[in-house]
Amino acid sequence: MMVLISYDVCTMDSEGKKRLRKVAKECQNHAQRVQNSVFEADLDYSSFLKLKEKLTTLINPKTDSLRFYYLGNNWKRRVEHIGAKETYDPEGVIIL
Repeated sequence: MMVLISYDVCTMDSEGKKRLRKVAKECQNHAQRVQNSVFEADLDYSSFLKLKEKLTTLINPKTDSLRFYYLGNNWKRRVEHIGAKETYDPEGVIIL
């Protein structure tokens, strides 16, 4: 299932900056960055729940925000890209 993950972490102090780095790194480990703080993740439900749990423990719910948009399995019909930065196919071949 495709999930769009966005976050906003308060970076007014060093703890916030540290949280921001941790949240970004965790997202990069499981998803593709499509904007500065927006990631697309094509995960099975179990993997998604683990990622959600990890991200939830990293943020401070009093000052930070974390949003999940569930696009499901038919996500290609729900995503339209216009402009810079070529889109990618998460189901395609990845060459390392």
